[in-house]
Amino acid sequence: MDYREFFSQFRYLSERPGIGGRIKVYPEDFVVIEDPLPSILEGRKHAIFLLKKRNWDTMSAVKEIAKRAGISHRDIGFAGTKDRHAVTYQYISVPAGAKETVENLRIRDIELRFVSYGRFIKLGHLLGNRFRVIVRDVDENAFERSRDVIGELRVKGGFPNYFGYQRFGEKRVTNHLVGKLLLRGDFENAARLFLGAHSGEMEGDEARKHFWETGDVERALEEFPNFLRYERTLLYRYRETGSWRKAFLSLPLPIMRIFIHAYQSYLFNLYVSRRIEEGLPLNEALVGDIVVQVKEGIPYRDRTYRVTETNIDFVNEKIRHGQAAVSGPLFGFAVRRAGGIPGGLEEEILEEEGLTVDAFRKLPKPMAEPGGRRELLIRPIGMTYGYIPETGMCFRFFLPKGVYATSVLREIMKDH
Repeated sequence: MDYREFFSQFRYLSERPGIGGRIKVYPEDFVVIEDPLPSILEGRKHAIFLLKKRNWDTMSAVKEIAKRAGISHRDIGFAGTKDRHAVTYQYISVPAGAKETVENLRIRDIELRFVSYGRFIKLGHLLGNRFRVIVRDVDENAFERSRDVIGELRVKGGFPNYFGYQRFGEKRVTNHLVGKLLLRGDFENAARLFLGAHSGEMEGDEARKHFWETGDVERALEEFPNFLRYERTLLYRYRETGSWRKAFLSLPLPIMRIFIHAYQSYLFNLYVSRRIEEGLPLNEALVGDIVVQVKEGIPYRDRTYRVTETNIDFVNEKIRHGQAAVSGPLFGFAVRRAGGIPGGLEEEILEEEGLTVDAFRKLPKPMAEPGGRRELLIRPIGMTYGYIPETGMCFRFFLPKGVYATSVLREIMKDH
């Protein structure tokens, strides 16, 4: 199953026809510019660089920079991962002593420009990202159709805030399924899926297919290409310990958490889609909903309050003025649960999945997830768009951190 088939289960909010087309035909069609927190420039222990990359994922770029500079990749900080099939601009921090070495690096499709001294940049140290996206292979009606969809969603309060396909895998849509197996304590089948699932379209698929069929670890270590480094780490650790649990715990923390985060994201998407399907409002709070505060278009997901019979009119007035947003659950052991009809829907989804939130607590400590809340709708800030003859539609907009441009475009394109 590819990502288009996977995403077809999630409902569109808009009912107008889409423009179709294709994104990311060329890396230059998808430009991402990070807006960092100003606080990254406080301090002197780290050198802050603006990293421009093309056809690199963030982790691979960071590891290559670290290797060439003779430092550990753990000493390089960044605020968020960026698309591979794109041209992206983001800020990284390196130890101040490595400034000159990094400044003099020459790596294909990577540019590094020293900005200032500052602090170590951690995940989340950003306000959001600016996007410029070209949608190709559309006809001359694309502008009017875009206008119709965007106008309809403006009335409905925004775009569904689905997690994008990058969260789950483009060719191998398995990250959330691995996460579900880990939550059930089934490390063996989680490993089998992570190592053996194959699409038939990717390098290394033959080796994955052999492992799926045989479970032969020694053969896999001979056949898995070196670029599948996390898979090889898992295999080596299993050979050493005989434990798939210990093998998973040997992975770098961000990789280990990808699977749990993907499953949380899947459940959130399911909640948004089910709410649309059942005719429950996304832009109006119901009694029992949990609402997040919004300031100047940026949601503050750690500032939440429950909707009651007493405050519902006040809350919905805040929502209408863009100062609050209805939220959905990122399930975890400490997630603030909704009540009323929204709470019933949350419970229904957990029951269908055969889970309780306590499962997130029983994970090995590095994987344990407290959970949180996420706004159901997002309003792209400063959205402009236009048709470029012989090229396609060009969209420009800003999104807060953690929001996917591909999910905004999905509503406009109706391609999956």
